[in-house]
Amino acid sequence: MSTPLAAGELDHLDDAEVFRRLQAAKRAAARDLLRDPATLARGLDPGYRMRPHLAVISKALVGLERGDYDRLLVLTPAQVGKSTTVAEWAPFWWLCLHGEDRVAVTSYSDDLALRRGKAIRRYIQEYGGEYDLSLLTGSEAAQDYDTNKGGGVRSVPLGGSLTGFPINFLVLDDPHKDRAEAESPKMRERVHDWWSSAALKRLQPDRNAVACIMTRWHPDDFAGRRLEEDGRLEDGGRWKVIHLPAIANPTKFGPDPLGRRDGDPLPHPKVPTRNRGALLAWWRDVKNTSNVRDWHALSQGDPQPAEGALVTRALLRSIRDGVTKVEPQKVAVSIDPSGGGRDTAGIIGGFLGADNRVWITHDRSAAMSSVEWSRTAALLAHETNAAVIYVEWNFGRDMCVLAISTAWEALQNEGRIPKASLMPLIDPVHAKQGKLLRAEPIAQQMVEDRVRLRGMMTDLENEWATWMPTDADSPGRIDASCVLVYGLIPEANQGAIIHAPKPQAPNPLGRHPGPGPGPYGRRIGR
Repeated sequence: MSTPLAAGELDHLDDAEVFRRLQAAKRAAARDLLRDPATLARGLDPGYRMRPHLAVISKALVGLERGDYDRLLVLTPAQVGKSTTVAEWAPFWWLCLHGEDRVAVTSYSDDLALRRGKAIRRYIQEYGGEYDLSLLTGSEAAQDYDTNKGGGVRSVPLGGSLTGFPINFLVLDDPHKDRAEAESPKMRERVHDWWSSAALKRLQPDRNAVACIMTRWHPDDFAGRRLEEDGRLEDGGRWKVIHLPAIANPTKFGPDPLGRRDGDPLPHPKVPTRNRGALLAWWRDVKNTSNVRDWHALSQGDPQPAEGALVTRALLRSIRDGVTKVEPQKVAVSIDPSGGGRDTAGIIGGFLGADNRVWITHDRSAAMSSVEWSRTAALLAHETNAAVIYVEWNFGRDMCVLAISTAWEALQNEGRIPKASLMPLIDPVHAKQGKLLRAEPIAQQMVEDRVRLRGMMTDLENEWATWMPTDADSPGRIDASCVLVYGLIPEANQGAIIHAPKPQAPNPLGRHPGPGPGPYGRRIGR
């Protein structure tokens, strides 16, 4: 076996042995770079700037590869080098160690995912020879390619197809594009559904590591939901979290991964680490040019509810009650129809109990057309024996009433509702006040224990706990639950909604009941 060259040995060796020893020294140096992704990047790319926070992230990736944990979540502000380290160098580093593994890189857009895939491919082409790693002949597509060792890389936008591609190492690079998408319940659910239905189903039993790097946007974004459902490693959960706020705050966030004290700045690849003044000036400028909400979410990794947020998750948990026996006094279904640019219809069922509380019992809200929501509401009304259906008619009173009446008749003709069942009263209501002014009194009713949930209602609770008064979206579940409470506790209304005037019934002869205009503008009667 050849050994590295020692000083003075060169003169006593033939050319073949010199070459062998030089190659051995080169291989040893290359192997040493595989200690972690940042070391590899620094050794191969002169333009890569090592910074303390990148070293911490890189060390966490080593723990992921070693199997100390299988889920890694990295939270930092934007543009501090995390994506280059985790989404480009880490996959290449991983394949150098495990050439047989399959690596998937995803992001919010096809362009960004393609950029990551191209970078990894370039590293394989330029540096892979040092690690006996190369692209399989004929497999050079930018987004889907194989290696000579049986592994491969696929880079797709989040929501893109991973069909037929088993995954050993999955990288999620910023699953949310921007605030608009992160604050849209529909877009957040798209991310959560993709994680559950596509990503997790492709992970393999022998090795299934996941690294997510992101900037926070919303309490219920990808990171928020994962930590809510899966938990942190130190709390007995699954995710190893590297939280690196722009300005350290161990008092609030716990021990800082960099050992920083309160007020210390986060390093930046384009600012010398020892220049504390320049770093503070940079983050101060970021803060001064951000609104309060963006600073907390994007820079501090701590998305906050908007000022005056109405409902906390703790309150929602406290009003869950699936065991107390209570006699219903009036049962109702409430509808916030889809329309006005929103495809989700809010359909909530509940009753006013003998204890003078409103009990929310059902949530059938979903993305539905007018035909679908009217049928869903009618079936729920029949199922719960509702006496009244409240429907918000901001987008067309007559259309809403007609849709429900038609749905009820159609379901009776289909045999899904007995012919003898009387249709509940349809009570159209109109939102007179803004969403915040409507929702505030209902939140107060929750605080005063006038509203309870008949058990856990995940989607309804998520909507209440994450909706901000400044959100552009109009959440159907919140609207429908507000209308339900207003209908069942009239004293809570105080002008937030108004009931449509009841139409005057025609006389038995079909004539107009008075001297007003009849059909075609003619007057009927004496």
